[in-house]
Amino acid sequence: MIFDCVIIGGGIAGLQAAIQLGRYDHKILVIDKGGGRSELCQEYHNLLGWPDGVSGEYFRTIGRKQAEQYGVEFILDEVKDVVKSPDGFQAITDSSAFCGKRMLIATGIEDRLPPIDRIKPCLGKSIFLCPDCDGYEIKNKKTVVIGSGNKGAGMAAVLTYWSKDILFINHDKTDIDDKHKHVLKKHNIPIYNEKVSDIQVVNESSLQSVQLENGKKVEVKHAFLAMSGSKVNTTLTKSLGVERLENHHINVNPRTKETNIPHVFAVGDATAHSQLLSIAMGDGAQAAIWIHKSLLSERGKHTP
Repeated sequence: MIFDCVIIGGGIAGLQAAIQLGRYDHKILVIDKGGGRSELCQEYHNLLGWPDGVSGEYFRTIGRKQAEQYGVEFILDEVKDVVKSPDGFQAITDSSAFCGKRMLIATGIEDRLPPIDRIKPCLGKSIFLCPDCDGYEIKNKKTVVIGSGNKGAGMAAVLTYWSKDILFINHDKTDIDDKHKHVLKKHNIPIYNEKVSDIQVVNESSLQSVQLENGKKVEVKHAFLAMSGSKVNTTLTKSLGVERLENHHINVNPRTKETNIPHVFAVGDATAHSQLLSIAMGDGAQAAIWIHKSLLSERGKHTP
């Protein structure tokens, strides 16, 4: 079977595109390996219409059901490569290959988290990743940044907009350059060059303290993570010749979301943009519109 579009990635951007394309009556396949970034956040509070918060898992669950109402098909699998084919493109998994006239890359980012199981239930509630999404949640509150060298130091400095009581735990014990040291000193941000060995929580998601490897306990109810080593999942586009930036994000036309390869589009955190759920939704809808236009144009060329 040849699909009108194969969407790789079933996160927020991919789902929004699938819903829009399904409503155009196109034949759409979403291939998702699960475990995406949006599954991590237990509560988003910066979205229109959700003043009390909403989870990423809810969006993914309800989004899939909504897409399926329009005939969108879903497969739980991991795409290992994408290649050109006579009919368009093939998304290749370990077990099969799926052909689409158009390809939409919505593979996102994998965040590196400290290997502590109790962190995940806290994400979006008392432990955060994105200052633009959740900086407001720590307004005037003591907050610790658990991070890596300059990246963590930079996050700590950014958060001083919201709170003057910021601490930085350099979990990876990575070197901090003089510029970032100066900024930390300017904002009176103490540095702990120690690994986090554990955290203490109540009610599963409310942080109470952070335990350091040296035995010190930091009493704190809010934290941000700023770990190096996050992975932008765009490697599979290399064989197509898709243009990627130095940070491995895909470069797209800002209007159409099309890459440098005709009929290959990319959306969401895999591209270079502000990493907000609301923007991912907009990306997905925008790309779907232009995928629809390109399919119509192609059909017109073959109309007698």
